[in-house]
Amino acid sequence: MTTTTQLSALTGDYDLDTARTRIGFTARAAMISKVRGQFDAFEGAAHLDGALPSRSTVRLTIRSASVRTRNRKRDDHLRGEDFLAALDHPTITFASTRVEQIEGTVFKVTGNLTIRGTASPVTVTFHLTEADTDPRGTGRVRFTGTATVSRRDWGVSGAAGLVGEKVTLTLDVTAIRRS
Repeated sequence: MTTTTQLSALTGDYDLDTARTRIGFTARAAMISKVRGQFDAFEGAAHLDGALPSRSTVRLTIRSASVRTRNRKRDDHLRGEDFLAALDHPTITFASTRVEQIEGTVFKVTGNLTIRGTASPVTVTFHLTEADTDPRGTGRVRFTGTATVSRRDWGVSGAAGLVGEKVTLTLDVTAIRRS
């Protein structure tokens, strides 16, 4: 799937398939190991314009309290005031401001990521890895993406010596065409 004609067939409105999408992260812990986690509750949508990718848009809403690292005590700490402040800021949002086709099926999606009520720009490099129609005739697309951010951009400074400043976001997104 590399030509404009093939990409234009993907034009339409999509909803995230939350059962097949993973929104994860990796950060250094105690400067010697890595902590991997994910968010379990989220929703999102996209408008894809395959002929003019710059007209595409993406939005995502994540429930802050759904963070999971497979360690209950750490998860509670991440939900607390030092990190996500999930009680006061129950959602993390992303709204695209620009989509740019880099080459073939590689795209850069830039937008505002809002955490703890603070918005900061983030660019995610996405690869279109699959586009198909399921047995019922519903169109599906799959993208994988990564971005590295500094948690300090959102005022998250807790546990300075225990958790590294840089966080790598990993997205494995499946979306279902609705129109």
